[in-house]
Amino acid sequence: MSNDKILDRETVARVASLARLSLTTEELDQFTAQLSQVLDHAGEFANLNLDGLAPMSHAFAISNVLRADIVSDGLDRDSVLSQAPSVEDGRFRVPKIVGEAP
Repeated sequence: MSNDKILDRETVARVASLARLSLTTEELDQFTAQLSQVLDHAGEFANLNLDGLAPMSHAFAISNVLRADIVSDGLDRDSVLSQAPSVEDGRFRVPKIVGEAP
């Protein structure tokens, strides 16, 4: 880690003010030090050699788990409708939304 402070106390106080946070003097000093360490550590990624690495959108390989869309014979209409509690004109009969009983 470098010894340079990435954040100064005034910047942390300004961000806290924008976030409508009231920080005590001790909290301001504590958070300035902690946030500087976090940003300093994150800055170490800039030193990594990433030559030859392809950009990723996800940490793990993602594959489509859906089946292929293949046309097939559908279900037999009469067989399906025979299992319905109520049928009308070759279709399922369902109650109206306003509460009509089936």
